[in-house]
Amino acid sequence: MTTPLAKTLMIDDNAELARWCRHWQSLPFVAVDTEFVRTETFYPIAGLIQVGDGEQAVLIDPLAITDWAPLVALLEDPAVVKVLHACSEDLEVFSRLCGALPSPLFDTQLAAAFLGMDFSMGYSRLVSELLQIDLPKDETRSDWLQRPLSAAQVEYAARDAQHLAELYRIMAPRLEAAGLTDWLLADTAEQVAASGQVIEPALAYQHVKQAWRLEPADLAVLQVIAAWRERESRARDVARNRLLRERTLCPLAQRRPDSLQALSRIEDMHPRTVRHEGETLLRLIREGQAVAPADYPEALPEPLPAAANRLLKRLRKVGQQEAERRGIAPEIMLRKKVLEAMVRTGYPSGPYSLPEELTGWRRALLGDALLNAANNALEVAE
Repeated sequence: MTTPLAKTLMIDDNAELARWCRHWQSLPFVAVDTEFVRTETFYPIAGLIQVGDGEQAVLIDPLAITDWAPLVALLEDPAVVKVLHACSEDLEVFSRLCGALPSPLFDTQLAAAFLGMDFSMGYSRLVSELLQIDLPKDETRSDWLQRPLSAAQVEYAARDAQHLAELYRIMAPRLEAAGLTDWLLADTAEQVAASGQVIEPALAYQHVKQAWRLEPADLAVLQVIAAWRERESRARDVARNRLLRERTLCPLAQRRPDSLQALSRIEDMHPRTVRHEGETLLRLIREGQAVAPADYPEALPEPLPAAANRLLKRLRKVGQQEAERRGIAPEIMLRKKVLEAMVRTGYPSGPYSLPEELTGWRRALLGDALLNAANNALEVAE
């Protein structure tokens, strides 16, 4: 059953925001959520910020506030835990809006995994399981930039903040009792640090799917195009795929069209892109073709072969057994990219070592067991 909400306050004044932020800084935690629009832009556009303290939910209008210093102080206050759920995009919102990121951060989705619930658990399901409340979904795709917001939007947004605070009050003591709070906060600190890292345009080609299939000469062309796409998307605040679809990147680098007509025949090439960016793309292709062989990017590593699956499974089992022992969702113990990185340290003949990607408490907890599993597998094979 849904509990009634107190009258929701909308903050649209700098002085009022400062007063509330001072109040929130006196508390042990605040629940924070954002509503934003990101359909065609590179950066998310903040439409609303919600803050709940367990007693009241307050909404902040980012279209009206001009002084974000008080919120920055709250987000960065080490004495106040900031509670969010599956917050990767929320972090982008705060970074763009006020240049700050929440710390310390308690992510309720991650907390659910540490408590042995499903990995990557959705907010509605978490609320349903722990609070026995079924959340309406009518406003999920709302226009949060419209003003005034509808009564339904205000209610939906306020409830999100209220329920986040309620979830924290249930989950935080359970994590503390299990001795897992430090692990959670270490993981979210890494997430916050990673969210502040920006893709270097010159390295954007490394993030293109299927780029590993390309020869170095093709990679030289891809590098030039992908770097332009990354720079221009940010400069124009346009979604990468609206500027130039990712599925066209490798075909462009391999086929290297030399006319607008040939460009238009590239699979998945939008006619708008040919009209607006065609001449630029042709110039970029010529620029990539002019790169000297000595300056070609190195070939990207191929995916691990199927034959490596046996070792991957052996390593994964190390994490699964530890997760079982501690009642943690197994997916959280060892991520696929960490396991693959370890296999790459010695595949196929070994010896294997711990990869840089295995850090913090996982390295301390599982490092020796992983080394034994990998290198003992070599002895068995021999």
